[in-house]
Amino acid sequence: MVRWRSGTVLTVRRSWRGAVELDVDTTGGPLRALAYPHLVGTPEPGDRVLLNVGALVMGLGTGGYALVVALPDRLPADPSADGGTRDSGHLVKARYTPLQAILLGVDEEASPHRSVMESAESLDGMPVVTADLHSALPAILAGIHADRPEASVAYVMTDGGALPAWFSRTLDGLRDHLAGTVTTGQAFGGDLEASTVHTGLLAARHVLGADITIVAQGPGNLGTGTTWGFSGVALGEAINAIAVLGGRAVGSLRISDADGRERHRGVSHHSVTAYGKVALASADLVVPDGLELRLAAEVDAALAPLSERHRLVRVRVDGLDRALRECPVPLSTMGRKLDQDHGYFLAAAAAGRHAASLLP
Repeated sequence: MVRWRSGTVLTVRRSWRGAVELDVDTTGGPLRALAYPHLVGTPEPGDRVLLNVGALVMGLGTGGYALVVALPDRLPADPSADGGTRDSGHLVKARYTPLQAILLGVDEEASPHRSVMESAESLDGMPVVTADLHSALPAILAGIHADRPEASVAYVMTDGGALPAWFSRTLDGLRDHLAGTVTTGQAFGGDLEASTVHTGLLAARHVLGADITIVAQGPGNLGTGTTWGFSGVALGEAINAIAVLGGRAVGSLRISDADGRERHRGVSHHSVTAYGKVALASADLVVPDGLELRLAAEVDAALAPLSERHRLVRVRVDGLDRALRECPVPLSTMGRKLDQDHGYFLAAAAAGRHAASLLP
């Protein structure tokens, strides 16, 4: 369960939107820690902090921080709004955990967007790109803006990975390139809060005014190495939601010739499961031209069974390498950079390019 530590803040390191990185002294030695000021207040050197160190002890890559649970000697003040009313929202996320957050949902009675959301029933054919990893987000965006730099793009973040959107340095770096972020389900910290992927998609279209939306889980994920035991297969359910709401689903495939695990080479078995078994509606599954011949053959073989339900779309890749190299944030997936797993990022960018081609 939870592994607790108590410590003292030594130094405040870098910070980004919604998060602060710290060095904390504990009886077991110094630790790198992360605090979310909106939840626990803003730590300062000398503050005593209570930490959850479970992910750090296990050596998890994405989540490898000690997380600040509280500043017990200097608690933040209560929010200014009356806590006994719903005037500032009553959407509870990370529900019934010690750090549950009460937020204003985009479609709640107190929301300024209530009337828009009450009447919103369709995505009006909006292209929606789905991906099973957060690392695809900047590459998809690069592919969209390579051809349609003026396109307004929103991000709908599901709750399969990190719950706080603040954890993502990628999102912080893309702030000026996105129309906004909608956090859905148990995820929170976006520009807008939604209770479901359905309301998140409608908010992206009708509140943020997106031309295109990208749906993916937050950074980090849960996986057991089995067919169904991966949080990212939920993108298949996103395909179903897009279809129900009258959008145009575009699937970004998880393609790699660099992953050391056989089940992820060619087309990852997670993509095959999500699009082939979970998604009941059809999508445009994008295959980039120009893949190395062996990789291209593996991709074609993996996708052949999916062609009965989905449209396989081949997309030209000229100019996409440059767009990826000019991306405003670093590209990385499972610790691999652009040149180490070029096919992965190229596939995501090609999905973005195809989505852009569907705009009027």
